Amino acid sequence: MPRLTASFWVQAYLRRLGLANIPAFIVHKGDETAGAVLIKSNPLDGTATLFHRTYGADGTRIWDVLGTGPEPEMDALIARQRSFDRDLWVIEVEDQKGQTLLDEDGLFG
Repeated sequence: MPRLTASFWVQAYLRRLGLANIPAFIVHKGDETAGAVLIKSNPLDGTATLFHRTYGADGTRIWDVLGTGPEPEMDALIARQRSFDRDLWVIEVEDQKGQTLLDEDGLFG
């Protein structure tokens, strides 16, 4: 099965969030075709959770927590990730309920 480009996936994700009235924006634009994607969930309370795509024990792609804690610490973690992966996309989702929609069908592309 062909994989979606990173840019296409990001635009589709932002559109899906927009349709759900969940504010989100690109913090860092990565490689158009194959960049990895980090999602920063910001509930606007001084904390944040970072999600990244990885593989589950059964080999399926899943969204997993990379880190959670005070927002400045998560921003530092993003900076460390970007220091060795310049192709990395960073998307920030701002929702007081912590909704990211990452558990919905079609967002593993």
